[in-house]
Amino acid sequence: MWSIGKKGKDTNAIIRPMEPKLGSLSIFFPCYNDAGTIASMVVQADTVARTLTDRYEILVIDDGSDDGSRILLEELQKRYPALKLIFHERNEGYGATLRTGFAASKNEWVFYTDGDGQYDVNELLLLVDRISKSIDIVNGYKIQRRDPLHRIVIGWLYQHIVKIAFGLAVRDVDCDFRLIRRSAIVAIPINSSSGVICVEMIAKLERTGARFDEVGVHHYFRSYGKSSMVEFPRIVRALFQLVHLWITLRVLNRYGMVP
Repeated sequence: MWSIGKKGKDTNAIIRPMEPKLGSLSIFFPCYNDAGTIASMVVQADTVARTLTDRYEILVIDDGSDDGSRILLEELQKRYPALKLIFHERNEGYGATLRTGFAASKNEWVFYTDGDGQYDVNELLLLVDRISKSIDIVNGYKIQRRDPLHRIVIGWLYQHIVKIAFGLAVRDVDCDFRLIRRSAIVAIPINSSSGVICVEMIAKLERTGARFDEVGVHHYFRSYGKSSMVEFPRIVRALFQLVHLWITLRVLNRYGMVP
């Protein structure tokens, strides 16, 4: 049985299942100075999760925020018993935050997206609609990227370079709106501490024969804070990690020198 529900940021309707469609679900958000958006993300996640399964958890991994995010999350936890909080004592990087989230997620399916509100959590329903016994990962791709022009240009170049360099088949490597079968993600070692983790994760999942589907999702302008991903030191560090990853996966692996 199905019903029609409205999306939080779009007037288009989404079909919602009335009966639980997942055995269990973990939802997690990386958070770094996202005090203006993380509360609404958690509230939306709780609402959506209850339409999908009776067994769910919501995790927020705070990566050393100093904007009051932690105080807000601790207050929010009093109202939402499914919410679990993990605090990094210092800023460890996006990749480290995702690794913490995957390690802490205990349920059959794991969904994550960023805590900055640039994606609509309600569109998780679109991803769930694509899962089956033959699918391990449903990867979102941005229908239209809503960012400043320089980020769009950098993102376009990055996408094309990594897809060619690593031979990736997925349409949008950089879209952090993913639903992953937990058994698939725990089967691969992930080491990156920066945003390069997305390339490492997709490359290793494809290498293990994990089965993908893709669906378009909306992307919105950032309404609070600013991204740290385009800061020069982080870009330099990410480039070094990207080169190291390429050598490991595309060169050393070819000669059987890495597992």
